[in-house]
Amino acid sequence: MVGMGKMDKVKHSNNVTYRCHYHVVWCPKYRRKVITSLDPKLDNPPIDGDPGPVDERLKQIIREVCKETGSDILELETMPDHVHLLVDCDPQYGINRLVRLIKGRTSRYLRAEFPSLKRRLPSLWTNSYFVATVGGAPLAIVKQYVQNQRNV
Repeated sequence: MVGMGKMDKVKHSNNVTYRCHYHVVWCPKYRRKVITSLDPKLDNPPIDGDPGPVDERLKQIIREVCKETGSDILELETMPDHVHLLVDCDPQYGINRLVRLIKGRTSRYLRAEFPSLKRRLPSLWTNSYFVATVGGAPLAIVKQYVQNQRNV
C-alpha cells in the first residue's frame, strides 16, 4: 500500500511483531446526542453551563490514553451520538483492554467536567461497542494462502 504511512508500518514489542488495525465504534447511553461540537454541520452546540464542546475534550482524552498505552491513532472522529476510532493496538495489551480504559476514563473525566452529561445520563457510554479488524489481504486470499501451505 503506497502512501499509507502509519497504516503499513509493522511494530515490535517483546515477543511479537504485529500490525493490528482496529475500527472501534461506541455510543453514549441511550444513543443520546451529547457529544457537542462547534462544527455548524453537526448542529449540536455546547450546552450552557458546560466549559465548551465535548468533542474536543473527548478527543484529547482518547489521544492521551492511546499515547500511554503505545497505541497509534490512525483516525478519530466524533459524531453527536457515536465515536469512531481507527487504532493500531499491541495484541499483548489487547483491544478490549484499550477500549475499556478509553471509555472508563472519558466517562469519568467528561462527567466531572461537563455538568450537562451528569444531569442527562446515569453513565456516559453503553456497555457495548463494535470492533472489526481492518487492512491486510481480503479474507478469501488469506484462506487460500493457508490452504496452499502444504503445496509449497
